[in-house]
Amino acid sequence: MQRRVVFANRAEAGRQLAEALKQRLGTGDVVVLGLPRGGVPVAFEVARVLGAPLDVILVRKLGVPFQPELGMGAIGEDGVRILNDEVVALAGVSDAEIGAVERRERTELEARANRFRRGRPRVDLKGRTAIVVDDGIATGSTARAACRVARAHGASRVVLAVPVAPPSSVTSLADAADEVLCLATPEQFFAVGQFYRDFSQTSDGEVVELLEKAAELRAAESAVAVAPAMAAGAGDPPGNAHESERVPGTGQRPGVPSMEARPVRNEPVEVRSGTLRLLGQLTVPVAPRGLVVFAHGSGSSRHSPRNRFVAGVLNERGLGTLLFDLLTPDEELDRAAVFDIGLLARRLGIVTRWLMARPEAEGICVGYFGASTGAGAALWAAAEPGAEIAAVVSRGGRPDLAGPRLPAVQAPTLLIVGDRDEVVLELNRQAQAQLRCENELAIVAGATHLFEEPGTLGEVARLAADWFLRHLPSSASTFAQTGPPHHRA
Repeated sequence: MQRRVVFANRAEAGRQLAEALKQRLGTGDVVVLGLPRGGVPVAFEVARVLGAPLDVILVRKLGVPFQPELGMGAIGEDGVRILNDEVVALAGVSDAEIGAVERRERTELEARANRFRRGRPRVDLKGRTAIVVDDGIATGSTARAACRVARAHGASRVVLAVPVAPPSSVTSLADAADEVLCLATPEQFFAVGQFYRDFSQTSDGEVVELLEKAAELRAAESAVAVAPAMAAGAGDPPGNAHESERVPGTGQRPGVPSMEARPVRNEPVEVRSGTLRLLGQLTVPVAPRGLVVFAHGSGSSRHSPRNRFVAGVLNERGLGTLLFDLLTPDEELDRAAVFDIGLLARRLGIVTRWLMARPEAEGICVGYFGASTGAGAALWAAAEPGAEIAAVVSRGGRPDLAGPRLPAVQAPTLLIVGDRDEVVLELNRQAQAQLRCENELAIVAGATHLFEEPGTLGEVARLAADWFLRHLPSSASTFAQTGPPHHRA
């Protein structure tokens, strides 16, 4: 009798699945595709371990018009449609009826694609191995459709990988994929959730955050890979640090200081608070005009190529920067911690007090640069009584997560959002309406959530630098005497 397997949560199941896939697949041109929503946390771990890109694979069942629970086919993105000719014939469904059902389902599919990817293109599968991942299989109808859609998108090989499924489903799916990998096939199978201690529902927001974090990790790996070439002056830095994003008027790449702007200090640092150890990178130019702490809730701020790019621009403009990881590596794997804005804000407060006590910060004002959930944490921390934060900038952030704290923020706040990041743009507009401090909403044309489009990240850096230089007083003593601009006499 097979021992009953129980996974702690989807992340643990994903890590176990990833190790099994490593042994089975080896290396190759692989794309990991998570079935939203519950399959994405599993797929994220698989993609992280394999060093592969992560995307969602979106399918919608086409139900017979007068009996919707009976599937007559499925659709995928880019016009992919798969029909079960036998069901269509037996049910007597006309082409016009099929078209009407497809139009309705495709509207929902496209809405989900926009909601999850926020304008980013689908990862190309042509000639690649597609690993379709879910958190488990019951009947297998969705998994079968996903495998067929992946094949229709041009995948040369399709692997279906799940932590748990009944033996009958695994057997029936053998013809849907080139290979089916399932960690556990218990005979006593009633529902996928019975094999997880934590099987809480995955939200759309978590799917978005995981896709973004996976993209950040991939970009960070690319940054490490090309670092020697960059040091030799070859090529542009990753994360869309294009030629157009050299620092205006200097011809200098951000993060590569000119002789006149060599940092007086550029070193890794560590903040300890009890048993907590938080790591960061502190860069302070000669005679800094202010210090900016980067708050990044999802993934490493130090290793984020986008944060490093923006920090390089700020350094060139005479501002010091502290890129800090507000979560430990283990905590980053806990989705609850990533969305615990109170926790992130407390950590940011600890780091800020540590920074203000250092000799480099004596007499210098501090601002916050927040990205994603880190923006919510930055505004939350800036609203704390006695917080001496002179300015806040949010990049593609979630200021709405600061909730009732927003009216208490005194620091001048700039919200930067891409015009193609429609969901987050609306959330920023709603949050802006709650702010009582001096504030602006800057919309970057042609930009999606991660500002991956040429020139868009450079615009973010320029806007941020201008805002900080405009609002950081010349000295901390001036700020202490006068307060934020809207409180000055």
